[in-house]
Amino acid sequence: MTVPAASSRRVPAGSRGHDSAGSPGRASAGSRRHTHAVRPTLDLERELAASGYDLLVGFDEVGRGALAGPVMVGAAAIATSDLAKRQVPEGVADSKLLTAHRREGMLDALCSWCTAYAVGQATNTEIDEWGISHALGIAALRALNNIEQHLAVVAPYRIGAILDGPNDYITKALDTFDASLLAIPAEITTRVKADQQCASVATASVIAKVTRDRLMVSIAQGNPAYRPYHWAQNKGYGSAEHRAAIARYGATDLHRRSWHLV
Repeated sequence: MTVPAASSRRVPAGSRGHDSAGSPGRASAGSRRHTHAVRPTLDLERELAASGYDLLVGFDEVGRGALAGPVMVGAAAIATSDLAKRQVPEGVADSKLLTAHRREGMLDALCSWCTAYAVGQATNTEIDEWGISHALGIAALRALNNIEQHLAVVAPYRIGAILDGPNDYITKALDTFDASLLAIPAEITTRVKADQQCASVATASVIAKVTRDRLMVSIAQGNPAYRPYHWAQNKGYGSAEHRAAIARYGATDLHRRSWHLV
């Protein structure tokens, strides 16, 4: 299995089967929906930078619970040498707390804020073969590989990773076919609610969500066979109309066959 090469700085409108990577600046307006939520900070990033890392990468996943389509992991990297002059991007928050309009509106600014960014994915067939936990790790390794290639990192460069949640799914996937592609493995820190508390992880969350949503809309609109499943609206998740379409028409080649679909 080959990993797609890093792309240009803009997140693509959603071409099937590709990862995306890019680079550097500053951010745009946020959403009223998260006014009372915890505002992400760079506190953890700065704490880890003091440990001697050269690059810190926040990771977050999207599509874990969907019935169809890939799972994706966004990665937002910040060079620790830039942290002193970095400000938290305006309006950034866990993608689940933002409207689709707000996510789209701040995407370019978030991508520019990062030193580099990437979105890796694992397909529905890889999820069926490896299970969701390993698939998340594979997607994260692909994103990290794209960032390392984009920045041309070499040892003794030190990379620290921040994962949302209690589980280190990257280390679990190091025995898979993608791990050998990494120039430098990341040292992992897990943090529950990192997508709400850590600016790099919240940024990765938004980039991943917009990328996957665009992909599912593109797939739905590009092939009439997929239109009954309403992926442009449900993004592959188990809405009532999606499950009804599976019951009526059967599963497609993009459904996760190992999952309970109806």
